[in-house]
Amino acid sequence: MTFSRYVALGDSFTEGVGDPDPALPNGVRGWADRFAAALDRAQGGGLLYANLAIRGRKLVPIVAEQIEPAIALAPDLVTIYAGANDIMRPKVDLEAILAEYDRAVERLVASGAHVVMFTAADPGDTRTYAMVRHRFERYCEAVRQIAARHGATLVDYWHLTDYRDARLWDTDRMHMSAAGHQRMAIAVLDALGVQHDLVPLVLADPAPLTWPERLKANVQWAIEYLGPWIKRRVTGRSSGDGLSPRYAQLTPMTQVRGSVA
Repeated sequence: MTFSRYVALGDSFTEGVGDPDPALPNGVRGWADRFAAALDRAQGGGLLYANLAIRGRKLVPIVAEQIEPAIALAPDLVTIYAGANDIMRPKVDLEAILAEYDRAVERLVASGAHVVMFTAADPGDTRTYAMVRHRFERYCEAVRQIAARHGATLVDYWHLTDYRDARLWDTDRMHMSAAGHQRMAIAVLDALGVQHDLVPLVLADPAPLTWPERLKANVQWAIEYLGPWIKRRVTGRSSGDGLSPRYAQLTPMTQVRGSVA
């Protein structure tokens, strides 16, 4: 398969949070930029790229705000990831949002686009995620079924065991690091069968921490990240409030700064 018009949809995962670059729109790069640049090189140039993803968005707003603008761009390739922000809420009707997801993917496929979907990462059995891990399992199985039903390409994030390495995660422990985004770009290229030039980023050896150092790091994480996340949930705010899509219109890759391997 070759593609000429690529549109990325979703939340912080696709916007690129965790892969900072102050010179880029919204201050991030992300796997979608990295994937688009590699796909453009693999095809000899000419790819147009849009990224409508906004951090913090739940599934229904993603569908309401991004599906029609995406279809209007007449893409032949769409990537979409949505639902993780819903799963992390105290209450969620998984069946309802997954039915909405199914309808959204059906519309994208009917528009003529080839769709790439993702399961969620396995959050493991840590205290932070243990109570919602069963939701992630149900969500992932449903996404596999949706992808199969509509002929979408599936990137099974749940089974990408590389992500058990903490170095593929940002300091907030919620988003992928630059190395994690690079790894995801490789996973999407591989899932599509694209011959590419991306390689994993070199990871520094982790420094061993003593128990007091681990405790201090956990306390600091709770203050800097967990506390503000909880506050946003309580107040009904989102980390994406006031943000616009990084690339709202199809953009030549020659104009996407930082298109690096």
